[in-house]
Amino acid sequence: MRLPFAASMRSSVGLEWELMLADRGTGDLVARAPEILEHLEDKTALERFTVTGELLTNTVEVTSGVGHTVAEAVDDIGDAICALREETEPRGIEMLCAGSHPFAQWYDQQVTDKTRYHTLIERTQWWGRNMMIWGIHVHIGVDDVEKVIPIVNALTVFLPHLQALSASSPFWAGERTGYASNRALVFQQLPTAGLPWQLDTWGDFENYLDDMVRTGVMADASEVRWDIRPAPKWGTVEIRACDGMSTLPELAAVAALAQTLVEHFSRLIDEGRELPGIPPWYARENKWRAARYGLDARVIVDRSGTQRPVVEHLRETMEELADVALELHCAKEFASLETILATGGSSARQIAVAEAADGDLREVVQHLIREFRGGPTLREHLAALRV
Repeated sequence: MRLPFAASMRSSVGLEWELMLADRGTGDLVARAPEILEHLEDKTALERFTVTGELLTNTVEVTSGVGHTVAEAVDDIGDAICALREETEPRGIEMLCAGSHPFAQWYDQQVTDKTRYHTLIERTQWWGRNMMIWGIHVHIGVDDVEKVIPIVNALTVFLPHLQALSASSPFWAGERTGYASNRALVFQQLPTAGLPWQLDTWGDFENYLDDMVRTGVMADASEVRWDIRPAPKWGTVEIRACDGMSTLPELAAVAALAQTLVEHFSRLIDEGRELPGIPPWYARENKWRAARYGLDARVIVDRSGTQRPVVEHLRETMEELADVALELHCAKEFASLETILATGGSSARQIAVAEAADGDLREVVQHLIREFRGGPTLREHLAALRV
């Protein structure tokens, strides 16, 4: 199977952010996305951003246009949220984001009425119906198809770092799971989801797709649900491993890390240098550790099995790549990763709120609503930073 890889601007940025819709008073999820999207369709037709539905009717996804910088893509997301507010506000609906809703039950949720979603549920049954998960997808443009698979492999070394930074699903269906990112382990139950297969070339990826399509596993490349995958239609590498970020500045910080890593690896290829890599058994262990412990995880960082605290290794990586971030005009967003490292991220904040409220998870939902609504805009957040 020959699969063309679209031309794209090197290290360009595209963002997708899945958002929950909840009742303002109770925090319960509400199945109001179809109604809201119907009213937004004409109003936003000419915008750079899009607002679309997802698997469940309690979810909307906001997507940026192609950004030259992280800030440009995040501005699109901010504009999309403003447009959504015009529809949600009078309806008493709040938006929030995390990898999971702390107390919602799968059997109370409605599936969006689209053939692709009904087909998914029919095939995956209980696991498909349990996909009460929210995440972000970060697309980074790649200028040469032959770079794509090597970059995917190198990014796999940093998958636990990205997963730990974004971990925001410590609760599931009313219970504390003991995992910082329960979403990471739930999502991998779907066919073709989970860690990417370690391939060597674009031709290997084409052969993989040929096998999957020929045997009826998937219809096309869009059904590859790897944590990090090629996105041929857009000419990008797409990072899908992250839980939903709870605030816009945190989304920008993780996007900056993704953009900087991809550009760094692209430069190493240009210079004929070796990219980082680890065996698949280490990658699998790292994913589990990041899901379990979040930013408290120790991860395996090289082929020899060296283990490091993920926060320590992240700080070293940030120092190494600071100049690349500066050249990409995302230095402030990149530096604000330190804010996540210092606070422990959304999962830690949610647990702290639950403990202070004697385990009342409705308070956790209200906390997430306040963070999404009342947190600083990206411009306000970056203005307060010194880089």
